[in-house]
Amino acid sequence: MTIEKNIIDELQWRGLIHQCTDLETVIKETQNSVTIYAGFDPTADSLHVGSLLPLMLLRRFQLAGHKPIALVGGATGMIGDPSGKSDERTLLSKEALAQNVAGVAQQMSRFLSFDGDNAAVLVNNFDWMQSFSFLDFLRDVGKNFPVNVMLGKDSVKSRLERQDSGLSFTEFSYMLLQAYDFVYLAKHHQCNLQIGGSDQWGNITAGIDLGRRMMGKQLYGITCPLLTTSDGRKMGKTEKGAVWLSADRTSPYEFYQYFVNVPDADVLMTIRFLSDIDQAEYKVIEAEMPNKPGAAQKRLAESITRLVHGEAGLQSALNASAILFGGGEIDSKTDKELNSIFADVPSSSLPKSRLLEGLPLIEALVVVGLTPSKSEAKRAIEGGSAYVNNRKAEGIDRKLTEQDLASESVIVLRHGKKKYALLRFE
Repeated sequence: MTIEKNIIDELQWRGLIHQCTDLETVIKETQNSVTIYAGFDPTADSLHVGSLLPLMLLRRFQLAGHKPIALVGGATGMIGDPSGKSDERTLLSKEALAQNVAGVAQQMSRFLSFDGDNAAVLVNNFDWMQSFSFLDFLRDVGKNFPVNVMLGKDSVKSRLERQDSGLSFTEFSYMLLQAYDFVYLAKHHQCNLQIGGSDQWGNITAGIDLGRRMMGKQLYGITCPLLTTSDGRKMGKTEKGAVWLSADRTSPYEFYQYFVNVPDADVLMTIRFLSDIDQAEYKVIEAEMPNKPGAAQKRLAESITRLVHGEAGLQSALNASAILFGGGEIDSKTDKELNSIFADVPSSSLPKSRLLEGLPLIEALVVVGLTPSKSEAKRAIEGGSAYVNNRKAEGIDRKLTEQDLASESVIVLRHGKKKYALLRFE
C-alpha cells in the first residue's frame, strides 16, 4: 500500500529521530506500508508516562498507514534490560509477570487500533521463547553473537566499568533475547523496522546484526530522544513516584495536573513528543505562548488526558480541577475521587453517629483546624467565608448531617478562597 505522507517528515518536525541506522533507505521503505515494532517490558501492571513515547510512535506510524506491533516482554521481563540501569533489577515471578502483561496489554487499545487493513498486533515474546531449551538457544542464536561486539555496547560497557556493581550473565543475555525478538518478528510478521528510546540503540543494532547473520535480511532501526526535562531529569516523576497510565495508580485528575504544571521550558517539547496536536496547531500554540500564559499547558493536558483516560476521564479531571481551583460545588463523588483531588489537604475523623445527631458546623470548623476557636468559626460563618462542599454556609446554627456527605464518608469544608480540609466519618 502506497503512503500519501511519509511518516519520517512527521517524526522529524517533532524532533523524534535521535538515531537511524540508514535514514535514506528508511525514507524510501516508508513510502509504502511497513511493519514496525516497539517493545515494552512488563515491570508493572501499568505503563507510565515514560512508556508514552514509544507507544505514541507506534500510534503515529499506524495513523500514517503502517502496521504496528506492540511487543510485551513476558520473557525478557523475567531478566530485565540492563540498558540505562546502574543495578540489576529484581526478578519477578511468572505469576506477577502474567498479571503485568495482561494490564499493559489492556492499555494498548487506547492508543492502537486492532482492526482494519493495518491493524495493530500485540505479541508476547514468552510465546516463542518458552519453546527454546538452553542448549538450543546457545546453538541456534548464541553462536551468531560475537562477544567482543556485545562487550562494546554502551549498555554493557557502562555496567562493566562500575566498581560497585557488575553485570550478571542473566542481564548480559538480555541483548540476545531482544535481538532474537526482531529476527522472529521479521520472519513471522514481515517486520523490518524497530523503534525505541536512545538507550535501546545497542539492543536494536544487535537485532539488525542478528537478522543479517541468521536470515541474510536487512533490518532497520530508529531511536527517539529520551523523555527528559530541560534540566535533565526523567519526565513523568513526581514526589509520589511515577505518573502511571492506569487510573487506579494515578487518577485522571492527578494525571491532568501533572501536565498542566509542565514548565514553559518543557511544554513545547512535550506537545511534540507526546500529543496528537498537529503541526499547524502547534505553531499557533507556540506563537501565542508569550501572550497566553498557561494556555499551552492546558491544551497539552487536555490532549494527553483524553488520549489516556478517554473523554469521561478528561471531564472528571476538569471537574476536579474546577472544584479545587474554581470553587465548583461538590456532589456525588467517591471517597477515592475526593482523596485524589484533596490529596494534600489536612483531614480529621469523627464517628458517623455525630451526623445522625447533627454536628454543629462551628464545632466541625475547629475539629478540622480551619479556625482556631469556636468564636473564630462563628465569625467565619457570619462573614460568609465558611463553606460546606463549596457551598456558602448560612447561619451560625448550621448543623452537618448525612445529607451533607459529598461521598460515602467525606464532607469537604473550606474557609476563605483556598483553605480546605476534609472531615471523615467512620
